[in-house]
Amino acid sequence: MAKILCVLYDDPVDGYPPSYARGDVPEIKSYPDGQTTPTPSAIDFTPGELLGSVSGELGLRKFLEAGGHELVVTSDKDGPDSLFERELPDADVVISQPFWPAYLTAERIAKAPKLKLALTAGIGSDHVDLQAAIEHGLTVAEVTYSNSISVSEHVVMMILALVRNYIPSYKWVIDGGWNIADCVSRSYDLEGMQVGSVAAGRIGTAVLRRLAPFDVGLHYTDRHRLGAEVEQELGVTFHPDAESLVSVCDVVTINAPLYPETENLFDSELLAKMKRGAYLVNTARGKICNRDAIVAACESGQLAGYAGDVWFPQPPPADHPWRTMPHHGMTPHISGTSLSAQARYAAGTREILECWLDGRPIREEYLIVDGGRLAGTGAHSYSAGNATGGSEGA
Repeated sequence: MAKILCVLYDDPVDGYPPSYARGDVPEIKSYPDGQTTPTPSAIDFTPGELLGSVSGELGLRKFLEAGGHELVVTSDKDGPDSLFERELPDADVVISQPFWPAYLTAERIAKAPKLKLALTAGIGSDHVDLQAAIEHGLTVAEVTYSNSISVSEHVVMMILALVRNYIPSYKWVIDGGWNIADCVSRSYDLEGMQVGSVAAGRIGTAVLRRLAPFDVGLHYTDRHRLGAEVEQELGVTFHPDAESLVSVCDVVTINAPLYPETENLFDSELLAKMKRGAYLVNTARGKICNRDAIVAACESGQLAGYAGDVWFPQPPPADHPWRTMPHHGMTPHISGTSLSAQARYAAGTREILECWLDGRPIREEYLIVDGGRLAGTGAHSYSAGNATGGSEGA
């Protein structure tokens, strides 16, 4: 029997919700590329429930305990005295979410001789030291595409919030004011601007597709160029690298995975090549941007605004400068964990567990590392290496 160690974020401060704002969520059966949504044998939850917090347990307890397996669920993940660290040595499977990552460093992997599967409930497995996973023969899997559209919607929201100066305008209402001039003194139309995406995978392409109706110029860079038909359909211009893209764009959105080549990509040098007064949106990974360079660019006006849904480490310390820098639109990592997305990635987590426990192959598109090498989506989207350095600051 297997021990499954599952790390999830804390319940709401007012307690696990007894009811929800909506009675249901739309059922999505397939994604834009034709891939089907997760197909577990069954689910033990109602779609639209809060599944990603500790009490939600990803809807897994009944299924796992019926099979004689042990499920340990915690939010206590950081430091040598955390419950995660204490339970890890005899765990067979670790489940974690990108929003509240249990960093599986090389040191932690070495302390877990029974560990065979690192499963991301969501997408993005950079919280696992992929090089160490390869060397130790682990399988790393994630629920590919489960929340890609969720994130792309969040990107569009953040772009509009920055360009239209929504957050300060909302604050004037909360504070009892009617300060129209203050609100519009930093408000512009998105129409006619040049918008670029760093990476055009599932999320980046979905962002470009959603922005096309805004009558903007569209640009992208990616190590895998889109097909000519897709470029023509979207009216998008390809750039060979980030430097050439940022120099022509008014808005840049980062939609790339984190791996050694993208770590610290947006440093002071690259930010200086952006148009003065450009906007930068990052829902990918916090480590793709240099923390202090972003602060300096917002303070100097090189960036008119920065909206990020991702930080490093996660959760960030209370004194993290992105919390207080000017003209920001930061959110805690929520873009991919809407209640709609949770239903899909919880179902996908169960599908992967069913396959692994039964000795059946896991979907190729779910695989990041398998058989001592990058595999599936991992071979397409990642490079071997380690991006967990510095996570001990969580």
